[in-house]
Amino acid sequence: MTDRLETDRPVTEVGWDADPDVAGWPGLPVLSGDLRADVCVVGLGGSGLAAVGEVLRRGLSVVGLDAGRVAAGAAGRNGGFLLGGPAIGVHHAEAGWGLDAALRLYRQTLDELGELARLLGPEVVRRAGSLRLAGLPGEPADSAEQADRDAEWADCEQQYQALRRHGIAVRYYDGELGRGLFLPDDAAMNPARRALGLARRYSGQARLFEHSPAMRIGTGRVATAGGAVSAGLVVVAVDGRLELLLPELAGRVRTARLQMLATEPVRPGRLPCPVYGRWGYDYAQQDAAGRLFVGGGRDWFVEQEWTPETVPTAGVQAWIEQVAARFAGGPVRVSHRWAASVGYTPDARPLVTAARPGVVACGGYNGTGNLVGPVAARAAVALGLDGTPPPACFAS
Repeated sequence: MTDRLETDRPVTEVGWDADPDVAGWPGLPVLSGDLRADVCVVGLGGSGLAAVGEVLRRGLSVVGLDAGRVAAGAAGRNGGFLLGGPAIGVHHAEAGWGLDAALRLYRQTLDELGELARLLGPEVVRRAGSLRLAGLPGEPADSAEQADRDAEWADCEQQYQALRRHGIAVRYYDGELGRGLFLPDDAAMNPARRALGLARRYSGQARLFEHSPAMRIGTGRVATAGGAVSAGLVVVAVDGRLELLLPELAGRVRTARLQMLATEPVRPGRLPCPVYGRWGYDYAQQDAAGRLFVGGGRDWFVEQEWTPETVPTAGVQAWIEQVAARFAGGPVRVSHRWAASVGYTPDARPLVTAARPGVVACGGYNGTGNLVGPVAARAAVALGLDGTPPPACFAS
């Protein structure tokens, strides 16, 4: 299969943006002229907006800049999962980072989820739990898929025991979709609605600007095409392409392409909550109208997907269509396709670091930035304003 999408396929638009609340976003101004603030936040996705909120909580002034529309990057183009814990299972994080670090990040993400639900309400944050499957729904296609499913079920057993041992809610699942683990504390959302809701909430106190990409970031100053912001602290809260914005972070974080699609409605209630399987590489959630939002396949195209490009490709999209049919339990019709940039680190710990004098950065959320990102952003603010070293669950 070629790397180019066929012309008769659905156009490459973000499925989440069809939501009336997102489509009706009035926009924010473009920075024009020079401003001064205590803190300048670069990036207005989930982590950047959390940094803005944290600065406001401290009673300081803040200017926020985004290169495009709020949440037009991965913050508004991901699967919309709100999962407790790090990108890797807590039992693996415990082995690699230490027990205290793994549990601290898990509990902080659950606290972050509770605060997000309080701020935005049930119309944005759906407290439905999440489901980790061993494999994908349906019968395995061959013996290799069966073997992989068996191996993942063994890993689910280890995860179950680790979570129970540390008092984190988990139940076995055995039902229409297969077998795996149900985690009742998790939730789902339209990720673009989350970010735009926070931007609305903070725009009365913070000065926020869209379509104002940072062209130069230095100590005490961020320059854009239309103006500049002078600030005592600059927080760069960007996940994908972070090493392009701050080249000194190359090797510590690496950009990958995340691809998704949305379908026309299938049987409502087919997916009762966000569902992920095959070691988390494939995932889906279903909205109230029955539409599926499905992503994955990056592991089948590893070298191709280590890229800052954000154009969907035929190979990955063909795989995701197959995954969508498995989640739907039958044929699907694709309505939207899209891609975004996300950041990965060598050991799956998110990055919170002092990048330059007066400049701190957070990113590299390893595909799970919806809750990990805000926790990292708060740690970045504490590092920059208080000199507090990031906890061990972050690479610094």
